[in-house]
Amino acid sequence: MRCVHVPNGFFDAPVSIGAGVVAAAGIGLCLKGARRELDDRTAPLAGLTAAFIFAAQMINFPVGAGTSGHLMGGALAAILVGPYTGVLCISVVLLVQTFFADGGVTAYGINVTLMGIVSVAVGYGIFRLLMAVLPKNRSSVTIASFSGALVSVPASALAFVGLFALGGTADLSLGAVATAMISVHVLIGIGEGVITAVTVGSIAAVRPDLVHGVTLTPAAPLQLRNDADLPVDTPAAGGVSA
Repeated sequence: MRCVHVPNGFFDAPVSIGAGVVAAAGIGLCLKGARRELDDRTAPLAGLTAAFIFAAQMINFPVGAGTSGHLMGGALAAILVGPYTGVLCISVVLLVQTFFADGGVTAYGINVTLMGIVSVAVGYGIFRLLMAVLPKNRSSVTIASFSGALVSVPASALAFVGLFALGGTADLSLGAVATAMISVHVLIGIGEGVITAVTVGSIAAVRPDLVHGVTLTPAAPLQLRNDADLPVDTPAAGGVSA
């Protein structure tokens, strides 16, 4: 079992089509919203964020017997470049991954809905909520990033269970699917939280202006001094010169 990526044929046609409509509407909304988030400074960061998430998703970490997980990236993308742009980043990553058979082509809308829209909405929502009540410092950014990413993964798994109840094709009971998905993805969420917290915290420590919605003063750079920088003593006025 791997993190949420849905293959072809796992859901029936009505659910796949419905999720596709939701994903298309969400992407369209995010294309408009991203205009407010992107500028000459943040647009390159969005590309780097998408590339980082794509590469990081290739690395799987074990969470139990026969089960592995990888970075989902929704919360990370939203925190770094904004929620609208974050959904677009994840959508592009998922589109590219379909060419590598990592997620089905007919399930693309489902994957965007689960890993893009749901994970971004939940992860970024929790991040903003915690940042509103925690002290405005880098430790709070790290805590809020970890929490948002941690919860976003089981939230996506719970949405998966909801879609399965509507139109899952596998011969499995809903209770078994819910138990397996949520329990495993809580563990995967811990890994997601650690990766997100380390990444966001590292960037916030040196360039908080590159973290969307965070207003922290960057640490003052170290300054080296030499003898030429030292003040030169001058004789006092009226003093006796040699």
